[in-house]
Amino acid sequence: MSVAIAPEVKRNAFLLAGGLVCNSGMFQLAAALSSLTLVAVTGITGILGLGPAIFLASGAIAVGPAGRLMDRVGRMPVIRGGFAAGAVGCGVVAAGCAVPSAVIVAIGLSVLGGAGGVIQLTRAAAAEMFPPERRARGMSFVLFGAVSGAVWGPVVFGPLFAHRAIDANGLVGPWLVGIPFMIVGFAIMRFVRRDPKEIAASYPAERIEPATAAPLRELLKRPGVPAAVLAVVASFSIMASVMNLAGYVAVGRGHHQGDVFTMISVHILGMYGLILIVGDIVDRFGRRRCLVAGLLIMALSNVALGWLGGLAGMSLALLGLGLGWNLSYIAATPSWSP
Repeated sequence: MSVAIAPEVKRNAFLLAGGLVCNSGMFQLAAALSSLTLVAVTGITGILGLGPAIFLASGAIAVGPAGRLMDRVGRMPVIRGGFAAGAVGCGVVAAGCAVPSAVIVAIGLSVLGGAGGVIQLTRAAAAEMFPPERRARGMSFVLFGAVSGAVWGPVVFGPLFAHRAIDANGLVGPWLVGIPFMIVGFAIMRFVRRDPKEIAASYPAERIEPATAAPLRELLKRPGVPAAVLAVVASFSIMASVMNLAGYVAVGRGHHQGDVFTMISVHILGMYGLILIVGDIVDRFGRRRCLVAGLLIMALSNVALGWLGGLAGMSLALLGLGLGWNLSYIAATPSWSP
């Protein structure tokens, strides 16, 4: 029997998806420019990976405290704060490029990375609004907003930044463009009513006292868990590192900065384009097969990225990297439980 979805849930899901569309603009800027920015400001190519590392590590550090704060004050105040912080972070990075100052750029990337990690919690907030038996589908719908946001690369960023100089001053404008994306996302989040936490609490299943959670040590002893954890860490770390370094590699091969956004957009399409059906694929062929297949696709894509230097070839390799991550990451994730 199909479970009816309340109008407020559908409305909120549409708005949250819109917020992820806006966040995709900031995400593409960070993926394309974070590896270039610190190198351009300092002139030291040896710190190529430092920018992406600051961005990603800050996001990982921020999500824990943000999640606990969400449990206290609700989901939307924290998510709105993430968008506000994202606007500030883009401005700080732009200021660091204008001075130029590596310290200011690093602070800006830290703020921006933390904001991005908080905004990603939109996924969980969206899922919990839906009835327990429909949450996976609800999250898939909202995540599809990230796919829609991939159009920013070739349609907006590519033409806007084509032939722009790759130096500190030339990166001020690109980072400033991220601010309106964050402001629009913040405005959209203001219209989400009721808070997803309140909606989730209205379902009878959520009012049942949950069982005591098993400790991490016990979870890691369960069959299949160590392999799944290793696969999640490997797939995400490889995907994130290669994605964030692709911009510098592309420019080093003679491509224009505007071309980088096309590559990142294709990569995002690979990451989320099959989000509505990948769960069915995993259920049909089995988690182990899909996990291995996803990691193999990622490996082959990385090899291809080293061989293929043209725009089409690098884009194809990054598409495969995104597809492999999508498949392996979902296959390694436990099924949703009502």
